[in-house]
Amino acid sequence: MGIIKKAEGLPSKTYADPFSAFRGEMDRMFENVFGDRGLPELTTPRTSVWGGTEMVVPSMDVRETDDAVELTAELPGLDEKEVDLSIANGVLTLKGEKKYEHEEKDENVHVMERRYGSFMRRFRLPETVDQDTIDAKFDKGVLKVTMPKREETKKPERKIKIGK
Repeated sequence: MGIIKKAEGLPSKTYADPFSAFRGEMDRMFENVFGDRGLPELTTPRTSVWGGTEMVVPSMDVRETDDAVELTAELPGLDEKEVDLSIANGVLTLKGEKKYEHEEKDENVHVMERRYGSFMRRFRLPETVDQDTIDAKFDKGVLKVTMPKREETKKPERKIKIGK
């Protein structure tokens, strides 16, 4: 499959397949609309068996409640020892690597859909999060990060009377 380039007038970037090109265009559109306001970013591409570029990307959900921001990431096949979670300069970074394990014997692989390799996802924390109280739990391949909000940001909404 040939290399697909972005449209004229846009920053030059190439993609190995149409799905990566579509993902790149969607990322660019979100960046144009939202800027760098806490959307997760993807890094660490790798070369696939067929010569294209793939991304080992854990699926993530980010929810906000009145008291916290919760991030849940699916990391099937990994142990908590293989996952690194850190925070620096208001950015939460999730890193890890899913290694390909196989025996050295004669084998004929017919289909290989599982992805292997290292990954990194970053999430810019909202200013409302208390970075000192972040908690993470790992259970059955699912990482749940709870980021409580600072008390002063949890003030309830109040109505303001409008006068003449």
